[in-house]
Amino acid sequence: MVLEVKTIGGYSECGRNCTAIRVDDEVILLDIGLEMENYVKYQQTDRDNLQRVTYDELLEVNAVPNVHLLDEWKSMVKAIVPSHGHLDHIGAIPFTAPLFPNAPIISTPYTIEVIKSILRDERIRLHNRLIAQNSNTTYKISDKIKIEFVHVTHSIPHTATVVIHTPYGRIVYANDYKFDLNPLLGKKPNFARLKELGEEGVDLLLSECLYAHVPMRSPSEAIAKQMLKDVLNGTDVEGKAIICTTFASHIARLKILIELAEKMGRKVVLFGRSLGKYIDAAERIKLVNFSKRVDIVTRRKAIEQYMRKINKVGADKYFIICTGHQGEPRAILSRIANGELPLNLKQDDMVLFSASVIPVEVSIANRAALEANLHKRGIRFFTDLHVSGHGHREDYREMLQIVKPKHIIPCHAGPSFAANFSDLAQQLGYKEGENIHIMENGKSFKLQ
Repeated sequence: MVLEVKTIGGYSECGRNCTAIRVDDEVILLDIGLEMENYVKYQQTDRDNLQRVTYDELLEVNAVPNVHLLDEWKSMVKAIVPSHGHLDHIGAIPFTAPLFPNAPIISTPYTIEVIKSILRDERIRLHNRLIAQNSNTTYKISDKIKIEFVHVTHSIPHTATVVIHTPYGRIVYANDYKFDLNPLLGKKPNFARLKELGEEGVDLLLSECLYAHVPMRSPSEAIAKQMLKDVLNGTDVEGKAIICTTFASHIARLKILIELAEKMGRKVVLFGRSLGKYIDAAERIKLVNFSKRVDIVTRRKAIEQYMRKINKVGADKYFIICTGHQGEPRAILSRIANGELPLNLKQDDMVLFSASVIPVEVSIANRAALEANLHKRGIRFFTDLHVSGHGHREDYREMLQIVKPKHIIPCHAGPSFAANFSDLAQQLGYKEGENIHIMENGKSFKLQ
């Protein structure tokens, strides 16, 4: 009788999320994500064609989880189960899944569509089956493993807390989530089912711990909408160009921006391949229907032609949404600021950053360079018009109180962040080393 967890990635760092659950002679992998800073650095070399990138190359630069830690379990892997569609959870799947060709990839519909979009965009073919499973349903992997997707809110649609049901115990994988009571796209978290799980008995909770040091509840997406409204309604925008940048996967935020722009009477245009990729995935499952209301332009020549059209008509007639919130040198906003694209901006035109800066060296440096360029050109810019998709300390407290796990493993950050989560759990009566387990990549924990 074996019920064992092996922590592959996301326990010694933030990113590269990957966890293996073994039930006797069967294994499932939860998430296979990228470490975004290392991946971005690698992509900023002469490597811009993902089709040529191999798993071993990405492993060498620490951009993917080291699944060689699972070599003795490799033949037992029965499924890959991503929790949602962010790249730090699914981005390594195109490179890693071929190592497990008989393991289907099972997740919620939007997550599966995002994976399909990435594969199509980068011309990568997988032999693994892709299986879409609705939120708040279960899927039987084998006689000993059943998985359940419990709907929670996050900054991307169809995020799930994954429950692994086994004959030897129940594991809840909550990575990522927040408890948004006023989501602007999709339903509220499924508190009823989480409470039922708590009553039925949870042997282990693996929970994100990134913001356990922040003593508040993560603000609702409705707050982000109000922040954007305050800027757009409280600033003289007449005759001014307005450019906004946000996470391409944040479909709810894009919905807010489109609605606000339409109320201003401006034509909405979105520039950038990643925006097109995530929107296309959402439209294929009828989650939104943006393309009937806005123009989405993804290829360089078409972008340049459209920008020349904006120059002729007048930028104040448009509301531009584009890639580049982290200051990525090849993203649309940086290329506008550098004069590489033909959009004519003038003093006091506006740029809205509806995103936070990812706190890693490359993003901080890129964003600082972008803001310096905007400042030189006399462009007004507004930062941090954003709320996090991650829970904070009080969200985590509520999850612990609802689910009432016997054991806890913090994930999605290194030991220093896990220590903050441990401090919270100890306030609730748990004890580190007894039922709080601070893990690192490559470690194992047996429940039986």
